[in-house]
Amino acid sequence: MSAFPQPFTALAAPLIRDNVDTDMIIPSREMRTTGRDGLAEGMFAPWRYTDADARIENPDFVLNQPEYRDAKLLLASANFGCGSSREHAVWALAEFGIKAIIAESFAPIFRGNCVRNFILPIALPRDVVEHFAACEVTIDLEAQTVTSDGATHSFDIEAEAKQMLAHGLDAIDLTLTQAGAIQEWLNADKPARPWVYLEHSR
Repeated sequence: MSAFPQPFTALAAPLIRDNVDTDMIIPSREMRTTGRDGLAEGMFAPWRYTDADARIENPDFVLNQPEYRDAKLLLASANFGCGSSREHAVWALAEFGIKAIIAESFAPIFRGNCVRNFILPIALPRDVVEHFAACEVTIDLEAQTVTSDGATHSFDIEAEAKQMLAHGLDAIDLTLTQAGAIQEWLNADKPARPWVYLEHSR
C-alpha cells in the first residue's frame, strides 16, 4: 500500500461548499464498475460537466481550471462526505490523485473510508480552511501540522489512523504489527484453556 507522502506540499483547490454528499462526489449513474478503477472521470460529474454524457467540461468548476487539474489537496467545508456510506466516493478521489482533504468537518464513515484508502482527512476551523484557498500548503503528518503563508495550525488524528497513513498499512497490516503480542497471548492462553485448542479429526 502507498504511505502518505512526506513531506507533502500542494496547491489547495477550494471546493468550499457545505454538505457535499457522496452522491455528489460520485453519482450512482457514474458507478459503472465493481472495482476501484474507472471512477475518477465521473467524480463531481454534475458540477464538473455541463453535459456529463458527452463529458463537456464546465470551465467554472474548480478542478477544470488549469492550476487545479492535477490537484492533490482539496479544501471543503462542513459535513463533507455525508449521505450514503459508498466507498466509491473515496475511490474516485484517490484515483483522481487527491492525497489530502482539509475541511471544517467530515461525515464519520467517509472520514474512516479516507484513512483506509490513504487519503488524509484534516478537520480545521472554517476560517482557516478558507484562508488556505489557492495557497501552497504543507502538511506534516508526523508533527500533525498544516502550514501556509508562515502560519502553522495543528490538527488531531487518531493514533491508529496516523500509523496506517504514515506506513501505508491496511487494517490487516495494522493487526500484524502486533503479531508478537498476539503470539505471546496465545502461548499463555493455551495451557490455561487447552480445550479451546483441541484438534478435531474426521
